[in-house]
Order: sequence, then structure tokens, then C-alpha cells
Amino acid sequence: MTHRHATPATPEAGTQATDTSGAATDSPTDSTTHSPPDSGPTTPPPLALTPPHDLRAHLDRRLGGAARAWLDQALEEAATHPGGHGPISVWELRLAEAGRRCGAEHADAVRVLILHAAHADTAALSRVYQQGTAAERRAVLHALPHLVTGPDALPLVEDALRTNDTRLVAAAVGPYAARHLDAHNWRHAVLKCLFTGVPVDEVTDLERRARADTELARMVGDYAAERTAAGRPVPDDLHRVLALTESAPAPRGTDTPHGKES
Repeated sequence: MTHRHATPATPEAGTQATDTSGAATDSPTDSTTHSPPDSGPTTPPPLALTPPHDLRAHLDRRLGGAARAWLDQALEEAATHPGGHGPISVWELRLAEAGRRCGAEHADAVRVLILHAAHADTAALSRVYQQGTAAERRAVLHALPHLVTGPDALPLVEDALRTNDTRLVAAAVGPYAARHLDAHNWRHAVLKCLFTGVPVDEVTDLERRARADTELARMVGDYAAERTAAGRPVPDDLHRVLALTESAPAPRGTDTPHGKES
């Protein structure tokens, strides 16, 4: 997004790092800004599946004092001024600062919390996604199940699934996709994971949606045959998906109403 000149949310936030062109980067400049105050687990919780208050509790345990102060201010700004003020909202500027202020390992969770505090609707989420960096797009995808109840944001998921950015693909196949992608597009999302090496563990509700899906079995079987014919290994995840499709008998004539897929 074109918003790299944000005013720091707090005086303690520190000096922004810059690359050789003078543009701000996500590299931290002050380790005290985001040094963990405890030695608990550092693995971030699954962002799309974890309620925002639990994400905040996780960050409060991991962030240093200056980073927590910056996050407090950023969330207050988002909640107080969720709408646009000029060409861009204040909270949108904070999305760009998240990595520098709170550390790259916490930036996704911070961005999800800011989007949630701002009650970002589909239009705002689409704007952030379309104008944002890959990291900001990823945060939007993680935030979808927290903020959008219907299928209106599916174009964002479909766009991410057309990329070869594995982190975007992994974020796109979360609970929002599980709820709203139709059978045709969901099957192709699973294949996309196999093509790009995204672990199928990232696919929310894989076991339920794949069960007895004969069309998915055909598609996965065709892909396995192609790899074998080309002398390439068949990934373990492919065998796992194929086993899930055979986990219950499927009556004849239950293929997708969209017709045969490829």
C-alpha cells in the first residue's frame, strides 16, 4: 500500500528502518520494542481460527512494553476512527508499521487485530487487499472469518488462489473458504495446495469436505498419474487427500452439479 510515511502511533515506537531507497521496511530497529517479556511458546496461534481476544492475550504475553503501547494506541485509533479521514484511514497506515513496531513474527496477528478493531467491512478489506503488500493481503485473508459473514469477499480468496505465493494460498484456504467456496472452486483450491506444496493441513475442514468426494478423487488421481508418468514423486499429501475421498462410500450420480471438472 502507498502509506509508508505514517506518524508513529506513540513516541516510544522507535525509529523506522529504511532500505537503500529510503522507503520504510519491516525490519525492526529497536529490539526492546518487541522482545518477549516471557519465555512461553513462540508459535503464533492459527489467526483465522483464534478469537481476537485470544490473539490479543497471546501478543500481550509476547510483546515488549513499547510494542504493547504502540499496539494499544493503534487499536484505539482503529476503534475510534474506523472510517476514512482523507484518502486513507489512520488504521490503514498502522498496518504498514506492524512489522517494524511489533516484530515480523507478530505482524500478521497485529494486523488482524487492527482490522478487527476497525470493523473493516468488505469494501475496506478489498481496498487493503488490492493496494497492500503481500503481508497485508495475507492479514486480510486471515481476518475474513472474523469480519465477513457472507460470501461477498470470495473474490479476494479466489485472487489469492491464482497466485503462486504459498503463504497467500495457505491463508486463502482457511475457514472462510471452507464455508463459502463452492465444490468446484474448493476442489481446485485443494489441488492448488498440492501443486504449490502448501501442506493440506492448512485446508480448513478438509476431512469433512473431502469425504466420499468422487470428483475430487478423480482429479487427485489424474494429478498423481501425471506426476508418475513424468517420473516425478507423488507427494504424501496427495495420498492423504485420496484416502479421505475414499473414507465413505459414495452413491453413483453424486458428482458436482457443475459437471465434470479438470
